[in-house]
Amino acid sequence: MKLFVVAILSFIFFAPNVTFAVGEGDVAARRAQLERDLATLESEIANQSVFLDEKRTERVSLERDIAILDAQIERARLSIRARDLGIQGLTSDIGNKSKTITSLDEKLAREKNSLANILRKTNEIDGHTFVEFILASKDISDFFSDIDAFTAIKVSLRKSFIEIDDTKATTADERGALEVRRTDQRELRTLQVLEKQQIEVQERKRAEILRVTKGQEDVYQEIINTIEKSAAEIRSELFTLRDSAAIPFGEALALANQASQETGVRPALILGVLKQETRLGEFLGTGTYINDMHPTRDVPVFLKITKVLGLDPRQMPVSRQPSYGWGGAMGPAQFIPSTWACFGGFVNASTGKCGKGTDGTYAGPWEYEPKKDRIRQLLGKSTPGNPWENQDAFMASALLLKDNGAGRGTFASERLAALRYFAGWGNASKPAFAFYGDGVMEHATFFQKQINILGGS
Repeated sequence: MKLFVVAILSFIFFAPNVTFAVGEGDVAARRAQLERDLATLESEIANQSVFLDEKRTERVSLERDIAILDAQIERARLSIRARDLGIQGLTSDIGNKSKTITSLDEKLAREKNSLANILRKTNEIDGHTFVEFILASKDISDFFSDIDAFTAIKVSLRKSFIEIDDTKATTADERGALEVRRTDQRELRTLQVLEKQQIEVQERKRAEILRVTKGQEDVYQEIINTIEKSAAEIRSELFTLRDSAAIPFGEALALANQASQETGVRPALILGVLKQETRLGEFLGTGTYINDMHPTRDVPVFLKITKVLGLDPRQMPVSRQPSYGWGGAMGPAQFIPSTWACFGGFVNASTGKCGKGTDGTYAGPWEYEPKKDRIRQLLGKSTPGNPWENQDAFMASALLLKDNGAGRGTFASERLAALRYFAGWGNASKPAFAFYGDGVMEHATFFQKQINILGGS
């Protein structure tokens, strides 16, 4: 027994310590450098944004429009580089946390084995009488000394076991949080790649403008003048909405006007949001709820929505799951089911509200309440709001924009409302999403000019 106690004591007090601070100086230096680089890039992005705002207030000219295109392209490139740096930093943190957890696991395994040996030895002690151990011991004082040491070791190991288990759980939580953040960063980077793809179209446009005009301002102004369409040409255009058949522009404008009258949101902004939604990705609208929709947040309410509408959930088109996040968005306005619930009158039975239930999930059961169906009430319908119907989709978009603050009618409030439409309130102010708000406002400006021509102004 004495040899066993000595071995355990040697393990506890002389075994190599688990070191979690290996290379901490290098890690800290790398992180500091990443933060400095990121701060520099964010400053450059902010400068580009200020430059763009200033240029947009200038008179339309070849020089101005080329400068705007150049600034948009550069800002997109800077944004992608900034997200790359963020991902690098998070990846390093996650790697360090993973090493810590591995070290803890190894130490935990060793301590478990030691504890198991102690338990086995305890069983041996319990299997012999006190008299037997007294008779077997050459020195009674050594016997009691071993017993005291044995008891102390058990207490120490138990305490160490609990501490390591707690540390492991904490570190695992931290790693999980970092992985979520890294996923967020990758989503942003993917979105910025989409932005860059859109800007590449502008690069081709820039090259074509310079080719045709040969850098001459008078030629450019002549081209600008010929771009203005007549009212008849505008009425004959088709305004393509994602995941729906092409809608004649006249019909789209009528729906936007109707939604505007009920919400106070400018028709051109409603059209601008839907136009921007069209350009965010390809092949959206060919997904299924089984494969592409968030299984716990959206599927339960989606099944209730389709049941109330008398639709087969397996046959209803939703957006495909992209390389980031989840798909499952419905109809021309691309509402996810858990968001549509708040506009279409669907409530969680446990709370009577459209969000999570008392259990903290979206599992439901879900119920439909016609009086809480904002779409149905505003349109005076006798049937539930339907995200796949154009009229309902336009009204839902306008309502969400109004809730997001677009009703104030200023450029800043409309742009912010569009960003909230896309990224939510928490992400709307992040520079990485700026391209969406800028795109919506550019589309809205285009549509406002068409609306003005139709109105004779």
